Amino acid sequence: MRVLFTTYSQRTHLFSMVPMAWALRTAGHDVRFACQPKFAQEVTQAGLTAVPVGRGDTSWHRLAEVHPDLSEPGLPAPYDTAVMQPVDMSWDDIRQGYRFMIALWHKVNNFPLIAGLVEYARQWQPDLVVWEPTTHAGAIAAEAVGAAHARLMWSIDVFAAARANYLRLLAEQSQWDQNDPFQDWIGGYARKYGIEWTEALTTGHFTIDQLPDSLRLEAPDVHYLPVQYTPYGGPAVIPKWLQAPPPRPRVAFTLGSTVIDSSTGYTFSLTDILTQLASLDVEVVATIAESEQHKLGTLPPNVRLVSFVPLDALAATCSVVVNHAGPGTFLTTARHGVPQLHLPWDFDEPELADRSARAGGAMVLQAHEVTATAVRDRVQRLLSEPRFQAGASRLRDDILALPTPGELVGQIEQLTTKHR
Repeated sequence: MRVLFTTYSQRTHLFSMVPMAWALRTAGHDVRFACQPKFAQEVTQAGLTAVPVGRGDTSWHRLAEVHPDLSEPGLPAPYDTAVMQPVDMSWDDIRQGYRFMIALWHKVNNFPLIAGLVEYARQWQPDLVVWEPTTHAGAIAAEAVGAAHARLMWSIDVFAAARANYLRLLAEQSQWDQNDPFQDWIGGYARKYGIEWTEALTTGHFTIDQLPDSLRLEAPDVHYLPVQYTPYGGPAVIPKWLQAPPPRPRVAFTLGSTVIDSSTGYTFSLTDILTQLASLDVEVVATIAESEQHKLGTLPPNVRLVSFVPLDALAATCSVVVNHAGPGTFLTTARHGVPQLHLPWDFDEPELADRSARAGGAMVLQAHEVTATAVRDRVQRLLSEPRFQAGASRLRDDILALPTPGELVGQIEQLTTKHR
């Protein structure tokens, strides 16, 4: 069958989709990846076939970068309702949240893709379109040609959960107050391309979920296909120093692509944290952009600074990993059964961090709690208290118990036949 993947121009979202794309390809299916033209190189570097569509730029944005004055930790409205109790939900907040997110996030990231993606889908006639959960251009293109389509999650499904809460609250409103910003937006494209509005345009025909049962957030009326998280972080070379076991416990410190400044909410000194960690009997490996390393001054000799290292290879050698609870970093580390200290801030990170801690293999420091001493003390506990290793091992076993991407292909084939 013909399978068309798509995402807006976000590397981490692309990386989360690569293993499933390769599984379908190696099963004999014709797999192509539609993206904005300047993002095509990211796709081809993963060994996949890129199809440039839409406008030539790679526009995408995070609210914290474009509107730092609006940056707050955790999930914004309406997606915060995904983890709220019903009594705490406000109709005005969830409706205004949808309007804000659609205007300043979803429209910006989908508009450059929609027309070109529909045009290519009409030409190529895919059987299945796989889209990351905010690239609704994939759903529009699929519906326009009668293809099955599926979301491929990179984190907890706050999108479908929030949508279910919105629809429940919408049904409770008086007739004059019943308007749906999401349907107004996507519905306009549906009418343009001769598509009948259904909720599949928001959540797909089915959803491929890369989280184990202990972490997953499910929404009602969504068909989930759990799959084992398989790390992919782009082209990489394992350096010589990483090829042998470390002489003493190794602690990694990585905040992914997070920039530590006032817009992120972090206020700690990175130099102080690395110095405090180095006071333990450990080797510290910190991933810091090369352009930032000179700002750290002189560090203890047991601190190694690297601009990039393959996380999958690094985590396998670590005793503890300190990270921001970004889904890729968190799940790659969890797959190796390594205890983690989370310093979350953005979007899904605080919720993922809390779920990780409840699973028993991690500790959490919220942004306002992060100090060099607090980080050192938590890492020392993670190293010395066996319960954290036991919890991390359970989470690893939960991940590895799920079907691999290759083992999921048969179910995807059946669902494609059902929905196309």
